[in-house]
Amino acid sequence: MKQHAPATQRNREPIAAILAQELPASGTVLEVASGTGEHAVWFAARFTHLLWQPTDHDEAAIASIATWREEAGLPNLLAPCRLDASSTKWPLDKAAAIFCCNMIHISPVDVTRGLMAGAGRILGEGAPLICYGPFIETDVPTAPSNLAFDQSLRAREAQWGLRELAWLDQLAGAAGLARTRRMAMPANNLMLVYRKL
Repeated sequence: MKQHAPATQRNREPIAAILAQELPASGTVLEVASGTGEHAVWFAARFTHLLWQPTDHDEAAIASIATWREEAGLPNLLAPCRLDASSTKWPLDKAAAIFCCNMIHISPVDVTRGLMAGAGRILGEGAPLICYGPFIETDVPTAPSNLAFDQSLRAREAQWGLRELAWLDQLAGAAGLARTRRMAMPANNLMLVYRKL
């Protein structure tokens, strides 16, 4: 069953502009938590020099991704794989880049820990982990809409919520990654780029 996420149409162009600057010239991009699959189709069509590997933990999402992929017929868009980011077993042993959009705040903290650890395992030196979503920064006022969003997330699921950027930086450092870029994005989101040391 093909799913739709309205936010993907709103944010795909700003995200693509940053990806164009940060993605490598060749190789496989592992997309963690591909959701509906709309981003995977859009970015695979945009970055035809790269293989795009969509993944998700949810079976309904994997089915949606597969449907979008079949309709698009893009030769560089690979079949979706199931990935539990908190696991030490990932479907790829190496990737040229990892892209993760809007997962960190709607998953338990162990998933983010696993994301950073996994990136440390499968990325080569200098390769990027690119994360998009809302975050909390100690030295930057949090938008009221993001505070309300955080409260609503925690009300739905106690293990969800906006994460502190300083915490992500710590996890990255422990996994052998360092943040090289922070970009303010539309709707009070950020694009964070970490690279393997």
